[in-house]
Amino acid sequence: MDVCRHNVVCLSLTCLLFIITAVTAAEDKFSEELFIKTLPSGHVYFHFQFITRWDVDIRNKSEFNQYRLFPKSLGDIVSAHDVQELHLSLTQGIWRHDKWGYPIHDAPPGAELWVWFLPSVKSVKVSWAELVNALSGLFCASLNFMDAKSTVNPNWSFRPHGLQGEGFAKDVKLLRYSALPREVVCTENLTPWKKLLPCDSKVGLASLFNAMKLYDTAYHSLSVHLRSVCRDESCVNPSVELTQSLSVIFDPTMKNNGYKNWSLRKLFGRSLRNQCPLASHSNIYIDADCVQDSDYQCHLSPEPDEMTSFTLKEENFSYGVYSVGKHTRNGNFFNIGLNYVQQPKYTSIVPPPLYVHQYITGYGLENGGIICHLYNKLPEKLKVIYLQSIPWFMRVYFNSVKIISAETTIQPIAINYIQGKDRVQPYTLEIVVELPPNSVSSLSFDFDRAFLKWTEYPPDANHGFYINSAVISAILPVARNYTSPRQQSSVLIDRESADSDQLLVRIHTENLLLSLPTPDFSMPYNVICLACTVIAIAFGSIHNLTTRRLVAKDPDLKTGLKHTIKKYLQKLF
Repeated sequence: MDVCRHNVVCLSLTCLLFIITAVTAAEDKFSEELFIKTLPSGHVYFHFQFITRWDVDIRNKSEFNQYRLFPKSLGDIVSAHDVQELHLSLTQGIWRHDKWGYPIHDAPPGAELWVWFLPSVKSVKVSWAELVNALSGLFCASLNFMDAKSTVNPNWSFRPHGLQGEGFAKDVKLLRYSALPREVVCTENLTPWKKLLPCDSKVGLASLFNAMKLYDTAYHSLSVHLRSVCRDESCVNPSVELTQSLSVIFDPTMKNNGYKNWSLRKLFGRSLRNQCPLASHSNIYIDADCVQDSDYQCHLSPEPDEMTSFTLKEENFSYGVYSVGKHTRNGNFFNIGLNYVQQPKYTSIVPPPLYVHQYITGYGLENGGIICHLYNKLPEKLKVIYLQSIPWFMRVYFNSVKIISAETTIQPIAINYIQGKDRVQPYTLEIVVELPPNSVSSLSFDFDRAFLKWTEYPPDANHGFYINSAVISAILPVARNYTSPRQQSSVLIDRESADSDQLLVRIHTENLLLSLPTPDFSMPYNVICLACTVIAIAFGSIHNLTTRRLVAKDPDLKTGLKHTIKKYLQKLF
């Protein structure tokens, strides 16, 4: 009886503690969404988005104490280093804007990180160094190499995506940007990333994460975005919003004899069984040929629960919507499939309003140049911002920077140029320029290659050095090829903000591969091998000559078999 009474008391205290914690903890919400889009090239674009909103003020560190849905490991890092806004991406592959349009979140190959710090930060330099080391350990990435030699401070390219009111950073001195173009993304990054989700990858949309399938794709990108947003319409109090997204590009035509037929089970190797029980909603949006055109010869199975459509900048958008909870309510497996009645024809898409292409020019190992082609397919002028972070060993000639379109020199509107210092800081080249309508503009500059110390070369020195992608930002007047949600929206499909005038697009160029003068690292090996061989050959003869004792032969000494046998018999008898 006493034992039962003791258990009841313990259970009551536990429940009371849980109630107190629930009351004192700030409210937080979680949602999960999946956006699917079929591309004209036959590829299929999947974008997973998981949003955790926590009703705390990021400026008040004391509120980061009671965690429920928000990941504690990330929350402690953010509060400890005075972070206001954080954007991290880990990408394998390159997004082809001219063939696929614009992604929801664009990211360069490798790792990219840009952070806004709070005005209350004591030292941006110290906080940045500690932050990248903490994130490096959290995501099992080489972010600790984002030191002063690879970090820049741009003026216009990266404005805050969250609140910018009183107490929030506005001065660009509180901004830091860095990238690691040679960072390799693998399952070691996926595992800690999905552990930040409230339901991990056991249930919900994250249960589709099959590493064997995800990394057998043409493009793969993980990202983490943290910002402050309005808690309600009055926007008196802020909340912290964490967005985790995963983007993949599948090519089903490679395994279907040229057909674009696909299903979740075929691509991911599994189906959905339930939604995350902690999610307020779990929706799937699909943008397919069948949805846009009812006469198109393809069939969605099952049919969408509902259709949603809106107009943005005179462009019509229609999506099929599925509720994961509705289809998995009775424990049934949920699988979406798209089948084409006849083999489709593959055509190129209408070029997006803005896309870029960048490459290195020159020959030899002394000097060279970089050319970036900016394509404006609009019938009107377009203002863009070009940002290039250049390592210190590429010594840029600022007077060689020029912008040419149709053999006409274009004068930039503004330039932010920061001189690099050897082994201290990189070069920063940020240019605001207005592109002529229906034009191809070329931005170019020259550089010299510097000599490195032999200890500064990577193990594969002859492979070359990767150079960061250039970042191009613009506000588009049209919504052609535009799939990104509005900046003020927290969901993928938001009809209420469809009339927004701010269609921000930020795209990246290809990474560049630069060859530098490389010493002959095989020379010490060859010298060691040659020296060891010579010593080995000469050692025997020299040792024999210097250590052998020479004795004169006795002329009376008789030898031969007869004398040997006679001597042996004499010893016996």
